[in-house]
Amino acid sequence: MKPFNKKISGYNLQEILIVLAIIGILLLIALPNLMPLISKAKSIEAQTQLKYIYNSQTTYRYMHSRYSEDMNQLDFEAPQTVKENGNANYEYELLEATNSSFKARARAVTDFDGDGILNEWEIDETGVPKQTVKD
Repeated sequence: MKPFNKKISGYNLQEILIVLAIIGILLLIALPNLMPLISKAKSIEAQTQLKYIYNSQTTYRYMHSRYSEDMNQLDFEAPQTVKENGNANYEYELLEATNSSFKARARAVTDFDGDGILNEWEIDETGVPKQTVKD
């Protein structure tokens, strides 16, 4: 048998490490610019859940002529948060409810951009989610 002496071209360890270092530097430069987009994308969860609470409150009001003070009466089960090994980034609560108005809040459980401020959204009987504390 003939010995196999053909060389295979490839990259050495130094070349690969230099490329990885360059990619790391580019990520460090780009990451601060992406943080507002990440926060905005995660806030979609709060807006969606608050709209569900609004729809449930509206249905409850049609049936009982008042808004509910209890989430359990609305058949709203909050998703498990990331602190509870779930996927949700917000906790939900009803702040107030009367015959003619209600207010619900979604508060972030984690700080999305590391500035120490937790994002908060609220919704009332108008059905428009409003950001009360911007992260």
